[in-house]
Amino acid sequence: MLQRRFAPVLTLLIALSMLLTACQGSDTGSSGTGSGSNGSANPTAADNSQPAATTAAGSNASGGAGNAGEQKASTDPNLMVDHLDLGGFGGGDNPQVNYNPYSPNALSAAYTWEPLMIINGYNCQVVPWLATDFKWQDPQTLIYTIRDGVKWNDGQPFSADDVAFTFNLLKQQTAFDVGGVWQTLDNVSNSGNQVTFKFKEPSANMFAKISNVLIVPKHVWESVQDPVKYTNEGAVGTGPYKPASFNGQQLVLQRNESYWQADKIKVKQLIFHKNAGGNEVEQLKLSQGAYDSNSMFVPDIKSVYVNKDPAHNHYWYPPGGLISLGFNLTKPPFDDPEFRRAVAYAIDRNSISQKAEFGYVQPASQTGLVVPGQKDWLDPSIQNQGITPYDPKQAADILDKAGYKNTGGKLMGKDGKQVEFTFLVQNGWTDWIQASQVIQQNLNALGMNVHVQTPSPDTIDSQKAAGNFDMAFAVPGGSCSMYENYHDYYYSKASAPVGQKATTNWIRWMDPESDKLIDQLRQSTDPEAQKQAVFGLQKILTTKYPTVALWYGAHWFQYNTKRAVGWPNEKDPYALTTDSLLIITHLQPSADYKAGQ
Repeated sequence: MLQRRFAPVLTLLIALSMLLTACQGSDTGSSGTGSGSNGSANPTAADNSQPAATTAAGSNASGGAGNAGEQKASTDPNLMVDHLDLGGFGGGDNPQVNYNPYSPNALSAAYTWEPLMIINGYNCQVVPWLATDFKWQDPQTLIYTIRDGVKWNDGQPFSADDVAFTFNLLKQQTAFDVGGVWQTLDNVSNSGNQVTFKFKEPSANMFAKISNVLIVPKHVWESVQDPVKYTNEGAVGTGPYKPASFNGQQLVLQRNESYWQADKIKVKQLIFHKNAGGNEVEQLKLSQGAYDSNSMFVPDIKSVYVNKDPAHNHYWYPPGGLISLGFNLTKPPFDDPEFRRAVAYAIDRNSISQKAEFGYVQPASQTGLVVPGQKDWLDPSIQNQGITPYDPKQAADILDKAGYKNTGGKLMGKDGKQVEFTFLVQNGWTDWIQASQVIQQNLNALGMNVHVQTPSPDTIDSQKAAGNFDMAFAVPGGSCSMYENYHDYYYSKASAPVGQKATTNWIRWMDPESDKLIDQLRQSTDPEAQKQAVFGLQKILTTKYPTVALWYGAHWFQYNTKRAVGWPNEKDPYALTTDSLLIITHLQPSADYKAGQ
């Protein structure tokens, strides 16, 4: 997990815009110097937040490490921030002008094109955006009411016709349909200010994927001959900003004066720079105050960044995906739920946080939820929000009662041999390797013989998919889609027999009750029925331990309050750090800001 970590805000947000429509389940939970950014998306219902038990350094009720400080806004209602520098832009190693919001090489998308609804990545609440309302007419029919009074940045009116056109464009251009909405969609039509989505089968799980698609203008795109190659230099969108200039090294987005929420946009320009110097250069620029906000991993954030300007330099690292242990459930001892339960109690998660993650992360809930943000989904009968304490004595007692005997310091399995297995950890992902060493020590202390091996990430992916492994890290959950969170690892049809490639359920959890509850999440549009299904799945995870939750991957986020205030933080977690539109409509000029700075 060492080879990125200076991914800037815009790069993450472009990825978010493109991938929010995609299925979750990839083992790329972010934390420390780890493997990949930890997105949080694809919800199906609204949630709030509550405090979570944690011992991570600087952690608090928001569930993430941070140092909010005081954010005082200017009292001048006419003051505008001249610009904010948000780090790097997209486009790859050789960026060219490309504003196609569906292209993987787009320089910018998140601030120029907008979705129908925004699902708040922190608390999972649905925020009306280009649509003002939605309703399920039945489990196969979803209707959105489109907002009146919105204009494209070229002055043309936005309408339901644009929405229907966009989705039919995705049907025609399958490369654009990264979320697979047309796998279950049958047709999309519009009448007046309403757009109706008809599905081939009950599809309650598709709400977020539909809501998150970025809408493009029919009057521009209907004449495009090759949409996949189209670079969209005109960048006609409904969003708060439009590209103003790009010279290969710097991208400038200019405020859209006719934006439908223009009164909430208090920043004239957003500026992004090409990242060419690697992690150390980017960290130096951050510490020198070059960025108003960024998203990079920084060792010892307080000395490197905060202490350079304690009044203005702040950070917040909210929780994301659940970094967990994934077992090969087809072989002993991993096919024994009592063995897995003992492993859960045997691991010192706080030691992992301190030794592998600089104290930035907190223990994850065994329920599969990201708490505190998703606390409205939490079964109230589950104690301590489902966070398993470090209790090696209880682990030993569980093993003994389950028939695993410690003889001369060796834990003997039910076959009479010492419990011995291999733990695969991705080469180069330094924080996961350091965490694996803590886990190895904890399990060996119980008499097991755990071997840590570090093949390439691709090799591990292949071995997991084929069922050719003992234990590896897994990253279930982390999104607002309860269906995706549980389906990807715990649904039988997402797996395959050993020797065949499993899609996402590579642990090979086969459980009829899990399947039934996951099907309920897909089929029912009733929030209460969905909640009961999630309660049932939590009960399975906290009693049968198909995976063992360890810690939450962190969303890295640093921000400076010299120019603007109103950034989300651990005291005011009104949005996730990747919720770009929610954040930019929340920012205000700082009380310390002077015009032209």
